[in-house]
Amino acid sequence: MKLDPVHSSAAPAAIGPYSQAIKAGNLLFCSGQIALDPKTATLVGANAAEQAEQVLKNLTAVLVAGGASLAQVARTTIFLVSMADFAAVNEVYARHFGNHKPARATVAVKELPKGGLVEIDCIACL
Repeated sequence: MKLDPVHSSAAPAAIGPYSQAIKAGNLLFCSGQIALDPKTATLVGANAAEQAEQVLKNLTAVLVAGGASLAQVARTTIFLVSMADFAAVNEVYARHFGNHKPARATVAVKELPKGGLVEIDCIACL
């Protein structure tokens, strides 16, 4: 199976040796996005809800570059520095996904790159 890297200039460039996403057959595996501004690579948002807005904008840009949308996401993983932010991030997440409810896991982590409070990755069907 051919693996095709996906890149969007509307999302932050990878900050390590990885691709923003990889197409594999009819699946799109999107790397985790944090709340970086795509143009300045600086962290956006003073709290987890504000950061989740930018995270989902970044993730949407990668999905579009790969030929998909949030409506085609089958699974997400949310990484939170604090589970106290679960409800606030969940509200932002629900607004972006609307009636579409992908499978999901949410986990607490000690820290995220660049001091982020939330990171989200996903797998979409093409």
